Amino acid sequence: MKIPFNKPYITGNEIVYMGEAIKSGKLSGNYDFSKRVKALVKAKYDLEGIFLTPSCTSALEMGALLVDLQPGDEVIMPSYTFTSTANSVLIFGAKPIFCEVNSKDMNIDVDKIESLITSKTKMIIPIDYAGIPCDIEEIMLIAEKYNLIVMHDCAQSYASLFKGEISGKRAHLACYSFHDTKNYNCGEGGALIVNDTSKRERASFIMEKGTDRTKVVQGIQERYSWVEKGSSYLLADVLAAMLLAQLEQEGEITKKRKNILEKYIEWYNELSFKHDLKIPVYSKDKHPNAHGFWMLLPNRSMRDEFLKRMEKNGISAYIGYIPLHSAKMGLKLGYKPEDLEQTENFAGRIVRMPIYAGMREEELEYVQRHAKYELESLLVNNDDNR
Repeated sequence: MKIPFNKPYITGNEIVYMGEAIKSGKLSGNYDFSKRVKALVKAKYDLEGIFLTPSCTSALEMGALLVDLQPGDEVIMPSYTFTSTANSVLIFGAKPIFCEVNSKDMNIDVDKIESLITSKTKMIIPIDYAGIPCDIEEIMLIAEKYNLIVMHDCAQSYASLFKGEISGKRAHLACYSFHDTKNYNCGEGGALIVNDTSKRERASFIMEKGTDRTKVVQGIQERYSWVEKGSSYLLADVLAAMLLAQLEQEGEITKKRKNILEKYIEWYNELSFKHDLKIPVYSKDKHPNAHGFWMLLPNRSMRDEFLKRMEKNGISAYIGYIPLHSAKMGLKLGYKPEDLEQTENFAGRIVRMPIYAGMREEELEYVQRHAKYELESLLVNNDDNR
């Protein structure tokens, strides 16, 4: 049996809606399907200031433009994140300041943030790893204390909840991904949420290549002009059509994924050797969208061997991220692996298990059976070698 790490879920209406978009003759951004997506998100989560983008990467870049990130500015973020989080800062000449993560959820270690703040610090970019919301309340308090902007990287956490609100609602800015590796996808897509109402009009200019075309579309004026710096940050309406089909079935997709996540947790709790492993701590205030399930193994060599054995069984488990501070680009920026020992340690031990909405029971059982056998074998050998 072959088990992929991820498999995009298709609801059935994607082709129908995309066909309608094609027939409309309006394939670029901010047309009917884009409006319908934004209306759906607003109705479900009371989110406004929604700007659909070609990717979460472009949403992050658009956010950096919106806050006037300048060369010499510093932005605090976890080292354990995808390259886009750092690149969105770096391309504007600002410097990513990497922070440790904690082992309870692999999100930024809030206790380490304040020690990294300097007179050059302009922004904090926390992420929600594997869909588990970060400690955004505490982060916002720190930001308020030092007059900093928070751009919440929610690439993996659309539909995750923090104290009953969608993750991304509390920060000044938030960015979602609708890439085909995410729970709800349109192949390539994303969104910037501008919770700061004073920045929304300017965001519409930046999105439209620095023009005030939005006012023409709204019927406010007859012609548009170049009024701001910007770029092409619009999601094509034909892709918004696919996204609408996905988000209309968000409940079904989430239910399927949560069922798998719960079975992974049950499986873990039944392991006789679970004390040698760690899984995320699921707080009562945080309700993840079941984007992922991960374990921390005792050491890197065991993790690497486990991945090899799973691959031999046709199961695609995954390592997570290579910490940015110790990647080639991080080294060029002057970082060393030992600068963030905690992050380096956790990143070397983590394993992400396959999870996707269309996963069949027999597929999950196959993964769990082989994972239990291989882990038990490795742990026994580890004990023998002590």
